[in-house]
Amino acid sequence: MPSPTGAETFPAATAAAAHIFTTVLSHGPLTRLAVARRTGLSPAAVTKAVRPLIEAGYLVEQAGADPETRPALGRPAALVRVDGGRALFLGVKLTGDEIIGVLTDLRCRILLSRRVPMGDPAPRTVLAATADLVRELLAEADGYGVRVAGLGIAVSGDVDRAEGVVRYSPFLDWHDVPLAGLAAATGLPVTVDNDVRALTVAEQWFGAGVGLSDFAVVTVGAGIGCGLVVHGRVVAGAHGVAGEIGHVTVDPNGPPCHCGNRGCVEAIAGDAAILARIRETGGTEVADTAEAVERARRGDTDAREAYARAGAAIGRGIATVANLLGPARVIISGEGLAAYDLFAEHIREAFAAAAFGSAARCDVRTRPLPFEEWARGAAATAIQSFISAPD
Repeated sequence: MPSPTGAETFPAATAAAAHIFTTVLSHGPLTRLAVARRTGLSPAAVTKAVRPLIEAGYLVEQAGADPETRPALGRPAALVRVDGGRALFLGVKLTGDEIIGVLTDLRCRILLSRRVPMGDPAPRTVLAATADLVRELLAEADGYGVRVAGLGIAVSGDVDRAEGVVRYSPFLDWHDVPLAGLAAATGLPVTVDNDVRALTVAEQWFGAGVGLSDFAVVTVGAGIGCGLVVHGRVVAGAHGVAGEIGHVTVDPNGPPCHCGNRGCVEAIAGDAAILARIRETGGTEVADTAEAVERARRGDTDAREAYARAGAAIGRGIATVANLLGPARVIISGEGLAAYDLFAEHIREAFAAAAFGSAARCDVRTRPLPFEEWARGAAATAIQSFISAPD
């Protein structure tokens, strides 16, 4: 039986070969000709890159034909697809009160998941609990007889992926925490990324962003996040903080934000901001988001006003993204979608009012995703690191 972990190198020696593999991963099964058309590479280059991937078992051939390239006469060309069982990956999502872990195959399909309470949010405690969860998942992965090739960790805030360091996470109150240090504790290559960017990678390769060169993922809940894909690449920015829609000012006279500014989208539309608004306008205590939602659905004026205000802020924030980047689609997700019926109309109205010209044609859609899908996003970043060719 193969070892559950190891240092096998992915056999895509060039950036072109990695691009070919990710194309098949997202769009396959495909014929070699279809791969060439999608990547803009020559059929000869595709054949050269595919051969070692088939020999190593990462791609397999199957009978059939791609309707895009079916010949009018003669024998249909064989399709190539990714063998999802060739390697396994782990993904971990850290929230304010839970650690969620998943085991996926190479096609990022979740095979099993586990949740453990966060407890003490001190970095040392969380790293130890995460390492324990990873070891538990590794023990279960051993039953698949396939090695685990990487671990992805997703956390909110300012994350330096290149260094594997959480520079600042407001919800955990972390500063300069080296999560990549889990490599020593787990024996796995570790990829650390911002949670919304990780979710965006999963949506680009396996979700509602497949086939789109320009789109955005906006998440609503405890915070307001945004992942951006521009010309087919997830944007991190020069300092790792691209897409911080939560800290776009939409009301200069609005409430203070933890970032130091006033009237940020997050200061109006984040869960804590909504609760604060209900307390402020109603003069009564509200225990949590569930109670706020219940009040609003019962017709409580103060609760409904807080959600309407939040929806307008989110709509203006999304319009800012549309005006700046012109994405084909904006995908709204996050735990805050549980209350979407309370602010959906206000998002649409504010977006339509603030979007300029053709930017208003952007396809804005919702995609409810549990936290296991965010952990799957972390696994997607591990897959991305595994198959990326060195420069």
